[in-house]
Amino acid sequence: MTITAIKETVWPAQEVVEDLSELRKNAPLTHVLTNIVVTNWTANVLLAAGASPAMVIAEEEAPGFAAIASGVLINLGTINSFDAKAIKAAAISANKSGTPWVLDPVAVGPLPYRTEIAIELLNYKPTVIRGNASEILALAGASSGGKGVDSTAKSTEAIEVAQELSLRTGAVVAISGEVDYITNGKEVIAVPGGHILMTKVTGVGCSLGALIASFLGIQKDPLRAAISASAVFAVTGERAALASRGTGSFAVAFLDELTVLKS
Repeated sequence: MTITAIKETVWPAQEVVEDLSELRKNAPLTHVLTNIVVTNWTANVLLAAGASPAMVIAEEEAPGFAAIASGVLINLGTINSFDAKAIKAAAISANKSGTPWVLDPVAVGPLPYRTEIAIELLNYKPTVIRGNASEILALAGASSGGKGVDSTAKSTEAIEVAQELSLRTGAVVAISGEVDYITNGKEVIAVPGGHILMTKVTGVGCSLGALIASFLGIQKDPLRAAISASAVFAVTGERAALASRGTGSFAVAFLDELTVLKS
């Protein structure tokens, strides 16, 4: 497949500003099934953005909650056999009820257990798949994955595979990296920006997946929802870096800048 001509979106694109305003107006209920390392951070990020997070993980509750939520995130960061049951139940429920959901296939490729789970979850039609370049390549069967949760491939290396994965699954695919690339298989949108400190604070990428799920709650076009979330994160990261001295103050500044972000 030939890579489609790439368009670029940067803050404050009108559509992104409108989507953020709509998110804050409606506070979409976002069901987050994520890893234990980032749960508190992710909840705070969604609150700062204006969404309403709910970290419901029990197998007995997950499917019912996925059916009533505005959007769902499924993140495989610290997957275990107990969480796998709840995650599968939530994905099935979201697919059946029409709730848009995001698959974040953390560290797929080198680890067979989570890779098998991620591939199975594709059967339940994720609305958006978000990962770094190595994760996207591995999920598509084009490589063996990265170094743990870190990518060993540049985001540009995964664009063509992401297009093919999007067309095959029906999901928008969002590749996170120095520049984010988001595709529905036909269009490819670049979202530049951000800062290297975003890779030094645990959970920034994982919380981006959650924010995409929140935007899906107010924006019916999944391509636009993923673009808006990425653009919001990019400008927030840039502004937080200017206001911080290192990783600790950056984390606080990131939440502060996201809270006050308007234009």
